[in-house]
Amino acid sequence: MSPTSSSPATGASLSAARRSRELTEAVGGPVVDVLVVGLGATGAGAALDAAARGLSVIAVDAHDLAFGTSRWSSKLIHGGLRYLASAQLDVAHESAVERGVLMERTAPHLVHAQPFVLPLTPLVSRGQAALAWAGFRAGDTLRLAARTARATLPAPRRLSAVETRHLAPALRSDRLRGGLLSWDGRLTDDARLVTALARTAAARGARVLTRTRALELTAAGARIRDELTGEEGEIRARAVINASGVWAGALVDGIRVRPSRGTHLVLRSDRLGPLPAGLHVPVPGETNRFVLVLPQGDGRVYVGLTDEPVDGQVPDVPEVPETDVGFLLDVLGSVLDAPVHREDVVGAFAGLRPLLDTMSADRSDGAPRTADVSRRHAVLTSSEGVITVVGGKLTTYRRMAEDAVDAAVAARRLDAGPSPTAALPLVGAAAPHALAALRAPRRLVHRYGTEAPAVHALAARDPRLGERVLADHPVTGAELVWALRHEGALDESDLLDRRTRIGLVHEDRAAALDAARALVGEAMAGRA
Repeated sequence: MSPTSSSPATGASLSAARRSRELTEAVGGPVVDVLVVGLGATGAGAALDAAARGLSVIAVDAHDLAFGTSRWSSKLIHGGLRYLASAQLDVAHESAVERGVLMERTAPHLVHAQPFVLPLTPLVSRGQAALAWAGFRAGDTLRLAARTARATLPAPRRLSAVETRHLAPALRSDRLRGGLLSWDGRLTDDARLVTALARTAAARGARVLTRTRALELTAAGARIRDELTGEEGEIRARAVINASGVWAGALVDGIRVRPSRGTHLVLRSDRLGPLPAGLHVPVPGETNRFVLVLPQGDGRVYVGLTDEPVDGQVPDVPEVPETDVGFLLDVLGSVLDAPVHREDVVGAFAGLRPLLDTMSADRSDGAPRTADVSRRHAVLTSSEGVITVVGGKLTTYRRMAEDAVDAAVAARRLDAGPSPTAALPLVGAAAPHALAALRAPRRLVHRYGTEAPAVHALAARDPRLGERVLADHPVTGAELVWALRHEGALDESDLLDRRTRIGLVHEDRAAALDAARALVGEAMAGRA
């Protein structure tokens, strides 16, 4: 697609009409090569991987694209520094490689370099500062080993106290010794990455079916239910991949997942003032754990995250306990000139990491911390022949998807070659110079890439769509219409909670609900 195009990528449009048509074709239809269950990053990635190899693919999810864990991340594409500290060298290298793939080849419009400052306050000893600096230098070595260009990720460096305060004016200046500047990958929006994956898969022929619940899996397919109509049916497949994350064990016996809750707070940007960089705030008493302050560029800042085990039934949408809120505010307050209070928290969200439980309960309390559970992923085949991919993290979704499809190809002897996805641009991707030449607002380019002019054109044709949905949030009506026409959004929740992030703040969601609902109604009537 050319940088000046004003239409969506060929075959990549997802809509209510396409879903209805393809669901009808899928139920009771011909056997497909691969059925993928779950449309988070890993599932959408598996659908793309299989379709890119020329296999016929159906991918289903009980809810929406990125409904589960994949929309609750820190929006970071990590280079693996954390895993070096725990001697998981293979995981660290894999993370660094996959970060480079996203930033330089597959999604340069969605993933950019993010600077972070670690302030050297009195709470950070000189020994801890030296250890952190050594870690950042090791992280830069990982970048080099992964062959990611220096132009993509600048080198870490030491900062004076004046430079540190310039990048983070909200920091307490008393006895501030300086700071450490490092860089990592940062997503514009994790749910937008999943949407791009699903649409790229659709452009390759995959049938992407949201609101389609898998009730029962076998090696030969699944019994499904259309969550919009209640009708049930069968989808037949030569191979079945279970990519349902923390819910994987509910569909396949013998899968042990140890969920870990990661909580983030949402603050208004003006509460912390200008933040040209994010912050690494050391957790007191721990050597390799930080709270992150993440400016979002939309009038909001995220503060996270926690790493707490979750027991019992896995909810569709995790709740945020007050203990997590208090912990994050306490750590944040340790470095700020003026503390953030509970009433300053305008929203919060929690995601459940689907960590693979491979550790024996040999500790005195019988339960290792989830922070100690490996971030490695695994591809497991059940006695019935269903392939499950579990563990891992957002950064390595592509490798997880590749490994799962490799297993399906080998087990079912499918006619397919190796994965091409490490060099396959997602919808909207283009080289930096091409993105810079687009005639569209930079904010739209960072969200839609080469499709930004098409989104912008909607507002040009209908000035009403050029208006903001909320006065203090940048999303326009044109973006909601685009989501309904081309990104598979079916209702106002899809629009506010996943295609945009308006819904993270309850009062903003309530204020935008009528406008979103009206556009959904117009779309259903064929007018939007």
